[in-house]
Amino acid sequence: MIKLYGHELSGNSYKVRLLLELLKVDYEWIKIDLMQGEHKSSAYLALNPFGQVPTLVDGDTVLADSQAILVYLAQQYGDQQWLPIAPLALAQVIRWLSISAGEVVQGPGNARLYYLFGVSSINIERAQERSNLILTQLNQHLQTHTWLEFEHPTIADIAVFPYVALARDGKVDLDAYPHILSWIERVKQLPNYIPMAGI
Repeated sequence: MIKLYGHELSGNSYKVRLLLELLKVDYEWIKIDLMQGEHKSSAYLALNPFGQVPTLVDGDTVLADSQAILVYLAQQYGDQQWLPIAPLALAQVIRWLSISAGEVVQGPGNARLYYLFGVSSINIERAQERSNLILTQLNQHLQTHTWLEFEHPTIADIAVFPYVALARDGKVDLDAYPHILSWIERVKQLPNYIPMAGI
C-alpha cells in the first residue's frame, strides 16, 4: 500500500491526499510532526534528504515534492483527464504546476507562513503584493474558464487549489475574487473531495 508522509496543515501534503482520494487510491497516512522535528530525523531524511513534506512511498518508488508526486499519481493511477499526454495539453498543465510552486507559494503561501506560523523572515509586504498579483490574474483567467485548463479538472487545479483556498490564513481577502471563489466551490464538489482545516 502507498504510504504518504505529511502534515495536516501542509497545503502540499493536502494536495497529494486530495488527488489520492479523487483517484480512489488506498494509502496509509503517516503524520510527520514538524514541531517535534520529525522531518529532520535520520529515518525521514533517508526518504527525503531535504527534510520536507510530503514524501510518497509506493513499493520501491520514493518520491518527494508535491508537484512531482501529482504527476506520478496521475500517470500511474489516473487517466489522461488528470494529466494529458499530448504535448501542448501537457505543457498547459505543467505551466500551472510551475505557477503553483512559484507565484502561489511566494504570494498566498508565504503570507500564510507569516501569519499562521510566525515565520518572521518573510517579507509580508512583498508576499501580499504577490498575492494580489497572482489572484488578480487567476480571477481573470477563471472568468472565462470553468477549470484552469480544459473542460474538466486536472492536476493543475489540484496543485493550485490549497494555498489559494487557504489565502485567508495569510490575511488575504478572497472576496474581491468572485471567480476564484466559484472555482473553489467547484473543487469542493468533486466526488470524494476531502476537506482541510481552513478551507
